[in-house]
Amino acid sequence: MTSIEFVALLALFFAYAGDLPPAVNEAHYLVKAKNFWDPAFASTDLFAASGKAHTTFYLTFGWLTQFLSLEASAWVGRVIGWSLVALGLLRCCRQLSLPTFSCVAVAILWLIGISHGNLAGEWVVGGIEGKVPAYGCGLIGISFAMQRCWSVAWVWYGIASAFHVLTGGWLVIATMIAFAATEFRSPRNDRAAFWTLGLWIGGAIALAGLVPALQLTMEATAEQRNLAARIYSYVRIRHHLLPSDFPPHWFIRHGVLIATMLGLFLLTPATAIRKRLVWIGIGATCITVTGLLVGFLPTVAPDLAAKLLRYYWFRLGDAIVPLVIALSLAELLFAKDRETPQAVSASRLRSYVRGMAASLLVIGAVLFAAACVERIRIGVPPSASHRLLGFDPDASPQQQQQVFRDWVAVCDWARSSTPVSEVFLTPRHQQTFKWYAGRGEVVNWKDVPQDATSLIEWLERFEDVFPKHVGAVSLGSMRVPINYAKLRRYRERYGVRLMIVDNRIASSIPLAKIYPVGNQQNRTYSVYELPN
Repeated sequence: MTSIEFVALLALFFAYAGDLPPAVNEAHYLVKAKNFWDPAFASTDLFAASGKAHTTFYLTFGWLTQFLSLEASAWVGRVIGWSLVALGLLRCCRQLSLPTFSCVAVAILWLIGISHGNLAGEWVVGGIEGKVPAYGCGLIGISFAMQRCWSVAWVWYGIASAFHVLTGGWLVIATMIAFAATEFRSPRNDRAAFWTLGLWIGGAIALAGLVPALQLTMEATAEQRNLAARIYSYVRIRHHLLPSDFPPHWFIRHGVLIATMLGLFLLTPATAIRKRLVWIGIGATCITVTGLLVGFLPTVAPDLAAKLLRYYWFRLGDAIVPLVIALSLAELLFAKDRETPQAVSASRLRSYVRGMAASLLVIGAVLFAAACVERIRIGVPPSASHRLLGFDPDASPQQQQQVFRDWVAVCDWARSSTPVSEVFLTPRHQQTFKWYAGRGEVVNWKDVPQDATSLIEWLERFEDVFPKHVGAVSLGSMRVPINYAKLRRYRERYGVRLMIVDNRIASSIPLAKIYPVGNQQNRTYSVYELPN
C-alpha cells in the first residue's frame, strides 16, 4: 500500500498548495535559477544578476527552465519537492508502526499545525524553492534518527543543507540534542557512536550549500557586512527574524503547540522511537528559545543582533513541533496498544488523549478543507493575491482575477514589444514582473539580493524610487513619485526608459503613454516613457 499512500499524500499536497504558479517564492527562486543557466535572461536586473546563494537548487532544478516554461518548471519542481516530503513523512509514520493511510491524517494535522501555529511565518508544502527539498531530505533524516541510524541521518541532513543550509544545519543541531538526550543515558556498551563516517560525509555534502553562502559575504568589507545584516534583519526580513515584529498572539499559539508537544511526551507512554522524535522537537524548541533571547539584543548590541538574527532561529521549530504533535497524536490514536505496565496504568489517560486526538483531527480536516476552498475561490496565483501584496486586500475574487489578467497582459506586452535589455520601473505592489515579462526592473521589494554589496544597493534604489514620504502624503508603499527631474535622473542612473503605472493609484500621468494605445485594452495598468 505504500505506493498508494504516496500518491494520496501527493494528492493532498496538491489540494493544499496546487495553486497556479508562481507561488510566493517561486518567482524569486526560479527567475534566479533561469538566470544561473542563461545569464542573458533578465541580465539588466539587479537581483537576477546578483550573487547566487542557493547553488545546489539552481543546479538541480534550474536546468528545467532551459527546456520548459517557468510555469512548467515550477510544476515539475513541485512534484519532485512534494515527493521528497511525502517519502520522508511516510518513513516517519512507518517508524511508529502506524496503520495504512494514517499518514494522510498526520499530513493534515501537520500542515494545519504549521499554518495556524507558527511563530515566524514558516511553511513547508507550497511552491518549489530550496527549502522544500531540504525539508523532504530532512524528514528522511529524521526517520533514520528515529530508527537510531544516526550515521545515515547525518548524510540526509547534509543533503538538506546543500539545498538550504539553514534548514539542514538547524536539523543537525536539533538532532544532536536528541542524540545527547537519548544516547548518553544508555549503558556505555550500548551507546551509539557519534563520530561516524556518515557525520563526515554529511558535513562534506553540506559544504555545497555553505560555501556559496559564505562567498557572498566574504567579498564585502566589514562595514558593508554590518550594514547588509542590519538591512536584512531590521528592514527586509524582519517579519521572519525579529521577535519584536511578531504579532503578540503568535507567541501564544506557538506556545500552545510547544506545551502540547511536551504534555503528550510527559503524560503518555512513549516508545524509544517516539522519544527520539520528541527530543528532536525539543531540540528545535531550544533553538527557538535561543532566538527569542537573541531578540533582546537589538537595543544593546544592534550590529551583533542583526548578524545573529539572520540565521532564522524560528524556522525549524515552526515546522518540526507540529510534526512531532501530529505523529504523536497519530500513534496514540491509531497504533495498537502495547501491553506494558506503564501502558496499562495509563489506559484512562490514553483514552482521554485519544478522544482529544480525534477531535483535533476533525478540526484539522475542517480547517484544511477551508484553506483549499479559499485557495480555489480566489483563483489567482498566491504571488498575485491582494492580501499578500498588501493592496486592496478585501477585493473580491472577481476583482483580483481581472487585475491579474491585466497584469499578465502588460507583462506580455513588455516581453513581446521591448528588447531583452530593457529596464522598467514597476509598481511597488507586485513581485512577478520578471516571471511574466523576462525583463529587468530597477527595484522590487520581494527580490532582495543575497550578497552584501547588492543588498545595500537594493535598499538605496528602493528608498530612491519609493520614498517614505512625498510632501504630506505617504507614498512609500504605493507608487513612484511623478517628478520630471527625478524621472530623468532615474533614466540616467538606472538605464530605465519605461514605467508601468497602476491606474488605480495614478490614473492620469503627464507622460507619453506607450501602452495601451489604439485597440489595446488594459483597465488596470499603463506604460509610460520617462522624459529624456
